[in-house]
Amino acid sequence: MLADILLEHNLKEYLEENKQNFESYLLNQAVNVREKINDILRVGDIDLINNAHKLTSYIINGNEQEKLRAFAKQEGVAWATFSLTLSFKLEWVQAIRRTLWHFIKKYNEEMKSISIDSFFQLEKQINNQIDYFLNEFFINYSTYKDALISSQRKVVEALSVPIIPITPTICILPLIGSVDTYRTSILEEKVLTEIGRLHIQTLIMDLSGISEMETEVIDHLMKVIYGTSMMGCSTVITGLRPDVVRQMIQLGVQFGHETKTYATLQQALNQYLIN
Repeated sequence: MLADILLEHNLKEYLEENKQNFESYLLNQAVNVREKINDILRVGDIDLINNAHKLTSYIINGNEQEKLRAFAKQEGVAWATFSLTLSFKLEWVQAIRRTLWHFIKKYNEEMKSISIDSFFQLEKQINNQIDYFLNEFFINYSTYKDALISSQRKVVEALSVPIIPITPTICILPLIGSVDTYRTSILEEKVLTEIGRLHIQTLIMDLSGISEMETEVIDHLMKVIYGTSMMGCSTVITGLRPDVVRQMIQLGVQFGHETKTYATLQQALNQYLIN
């Protein structure tokens, strides 16, 4: 076992005695990362130097596999959370690998106590430990990053369909930017859900901020309007742009009698809030 080899040759104590030299050599090996050490500490509260010593300790103590796995997970989550550059992490770990082997070589030159068989066993187990750490790190980084992206996407989706109450029964839905079929599917789900939850009686849908609409989107939008009507909510459309109106005319789209239209949102507000 690796722990038995290291215990026999006192490598752990040797590395501790040469801690400062280890750090200096490591920084010389990690040319790109050393310029970013303070930034990484400031942004993510990640102390690369201390973590390098911790990783080295786990690596040379082969019986601490669970600690190595937990440390890899901690590092993966931290780097994903703060969107730190993966190439820096890879360079840093490979620099740790080179530095560790440099000091193992120096140790053996001084002590001349590692046999050929022990050396090859040591080489296999140390490199396996480092590779294991990197594998666990990237798995946890990827898993947590995907979860973050999914969570952030849900937030963006909610913000992309902002239903704003202005009275207990009247809400405004301002749509801004381009609207594709994916966004309209979110729109349909959220609108119908919020109508039921808030007991909305009038939904003012302002389209003045929409830059363009595909044909499929117009058709889906009409289904949303129809769905609101089925739930007992009347829809008011404001801010239709001329090009969108032309598309609707070409498609033969007509609003029902229960759907009112106004040129601007202000006109609709004057009608529903003042009159």
